[in-house]
Amino acid sequence: MQHLLDDAPPLRLYLTEPARALAELGLHFAARPLMPALPKGDGHPVLVLPGLLADDTSTRPLRAILRRSGYRVHGWRLGRNIGPTAECVVGMRECLRELRERYDRPVSLIGWSLGGIFARELARETPDSVRQVITLGSPFRMARTTQSRAHRVFERYSRLHVARSTLPLERDDKPLRVPATSIYSRLDGIVAWQACLDSPGPRSENIAVIASHLGLGHHPAAIYAVADRLAQPQGRWSPFRPPRMLRPAFPAPDEPPSYPSRPPPD
Repeated sequence: MQHLLDDAPPLRLYLTEPARALAELGLHFAARPLMPALPKGDGHPVLVLPGLLADDTSTRPLRAILRRSGYRVHGWRLGRNIGPTAECVVGMRECLRELRERYDRPVSLIGWSLGGIFARELARETPDSVRQVITLGSPFRMARTTQSRAHRVFERYSRLHVARSTLPLERDDKPLRVPATSIYSRLDGIVAWQACLDSPGPRSENIAVIASHLGLGHHPAAIYAVADRLAQPQGRWSPFRPPRMLRPAFPAPDEPPSYPSRPPPD
C-alpha cells in the first residue's frame, strides 16, 4: 500500500490535463440543456473556493449553474489563490462570517483542489457556520509532497504564507463535525487520487467521477453530484446514490488507504 501513497499521478495523465479539461468543457456545454433537471436548491448560501493559482473565473461555470438551481452562490473575491497568505486566511474567515450573518443560515462550502483544503479547515474552525463541505480533487489526506505535482508551485509562494501545515494534512482521528463529500477522479493528473479519500462515516463520503483534475469544476458528473449534495435538507444528510441511468458516470468509490500518523523519512 505504501507505494500508492508515494506515487504522483502518471506523467501521461499530467501532460494531458489541459486537453482533457478542454474536452470536458465541451461536454459541459453539450450538457447545458439538461441542467434544468438538476436537483433544486432551498436558497441557502454557498461559498466556492478556487484551486491553486486560480481565481473566481475558474469557478464561474459551476457558480452560474448553482445560482440557477436556486442557491445564493458567492466566489471568494480574493483574487488568485497562491496559498495561505495573510490576505487569504483572514479574507476567507471574514467572507464566511459575513455570509453567515447576512443570510442567518449556515453556509455550504465548495472547494476545488487547494480550495477544498481551505474549506475543510474553515469547517473545522467554525462548524456552526458551515452546513456541509464538498471538495473537488482536494488532497486533504496528503501524506507526502510527492503526491502532488503542484507542490513545487505551491512552495514557490511559501515565503508569503502565514500558515504552515505538517504532513499528513489530516488523520482519521480528527473527522469534520459537518457533513463532508469528497469528489475525486482516478484519472487526476495533478494530485494522487488516494490523497483525496476521506474515511467513510455517518456524515462523510467519497464520490468517484471520470474526469481530469482541471475539469472537475465543470464536468457534468461532478456538477450533478454537487447539486445533489447541496439539495439535501439541512440536518438530513445521507450518502450519495446516483440515479440508475447515471450510474456509469460514477464508478464505485475506492476504500481510503491507511495513512501514517507522521510522514515516513525521505
